[in-house]
Amino acid sequence: MAQHPRFCSLLVRDENGFESWRRTRLNIDQHVIVFNNRLDRSGKFIDGTETQGRSFNEGDDDEVAVNQYVADLSVSSPLSTDKPLWELHLLTAHKCAVFRIHHALGDGISLMSILMASCRKASDENALPMMLPEKTRESKGEKRKGMFWFLGALWEFSKIAWFTLVFVMEFILRGFLVSDRKTVISGGDGVELWPRKMVTATFLLEDMKEVKKAIPNATINDVLFGVVSSGLSRYLDHRSPNAMDEGRRMTGVAMVNLRSKPGLQEISKLMKDNSEARWGNRFGVILLPVFYDKAGNDPLKYLKRAKTMVDRKKSSLEAYFSYRIGDLLMTLLGSKYACLLNYRLLCNTTFTISNLMGPLEEITLAGNPISSIKVTTSSLPQAITMHMLSYAGRAEMQILVAKDIIPDPEILAKCFEDALLEMKMAAIAGQ
Repeated sequence: MAQHPRFCSLLVRDENGFESWRRTRLNIDQHVIVFNNRLDRSGKFIDGTETQGRSFNEGDDDEVAVNQYVADLSVSSPLSTDKPLWELHLLTAHKCAVFRIHHALGDGISLMSILMASCRKASDENALPMMLPEKTRESKGEKRKGMFWFLGALWEFSKIAWFTLVFVMEFILRGFLVSDRKTVISGGDGVELWPRKMVTATFLLEDMKEVKKAIPNATINDVLFGVVSSGLSRYLDHRSPNAMDEGRRMTGVAMVNLRSKPGLQEISKLMKDNSEARWGNRFGVILLPVFYDKAGNDPLKYLKRAKTMVDRKKSSLEAYFSYRIGDLLMTLLGSKYACLLNYRLLCNTTFTISNLMGPLEEITLAGNPISSIKVTTSSLPQAITMHMLSYAGRAEMQILVAKDIIPDPEILAKCFEDALLEMKMAAIAGQ
């Protein structure tokens, strides 16, 4: 991080208000913040004398305390522009490191790639972590030839054109005019400043792989979106079973990596200006609708519906359009108007979701074994954001909520976990 130009630069504005990066000398003491006291379950530091004679259930208390610390950090003081826009908080009593990094420095792929370049395999201190992207589709055999190939290509082109037109129009309307109908989990303008609470939903990758076998050509992302659809319906049944209309739509904003090579990248390639991988924010967004549905006899219906919708999104250029329109606004009008478009889109939708693939096996950072890696974002006007990251056979989803709107996120996390287990049982029963 200390060698990367973006992590050693100040964000400055000239007399006309134009922003640019200016290299500066890095003072590590300004960025590394060490806390030796323990946190209580509300995320507040405990004085050393108060911990004497007290017993802690370290596994549970550590996760709850650190989650609340990060949740409070997300709505407390912003990163200072007097120094490069990143901090490292070391919570020594909890054996935890919290990287606080402004999104202007890079997207999830960039930041996770630089973190992995700093880590090594636990089994080999000289080897970098191994991260392989999931194969999105199985081979379909030899290409069709002649007239059949032409008709197939024409059909694929027609689908791309149609779905792109439909979804791009929807994206534009969502950005300026159309908003989700209000539910008990809806956010809105100003909610980004409300107090937050964070919990973790934990899944086994083996369970998700077992579920995706139930539907041909399904992916882990399909399973994740199916779990979210089922979990949100379960939670709304819990909060307001008589106030919700069947089929009520809640729209999610999902991030899509637009680099030509999927998954995490080699840092040497990311830092080259002419590389297609390129450092920075290289992602588009797609809108994923979730429909409130009463519990039924087929848990896999959520996966089937999710796969159908995600496949249609993959057949469109919505993600590329969203990136290009944001890039165009940034170039012509500046960051203020590009941010305004993003803000309006988030105000008109219900939640944000993302999924990153992490290391396949256990790793170390500076010789310290890592038991868990979690990621989240802040300053969004939605009442709920969900970010999942897989690590060594387990996937953990950080759920950050506005606690005045969603006071019981633990129940929401349990709804997601139960949804996956129910899908797994249905998938096994159907084999």
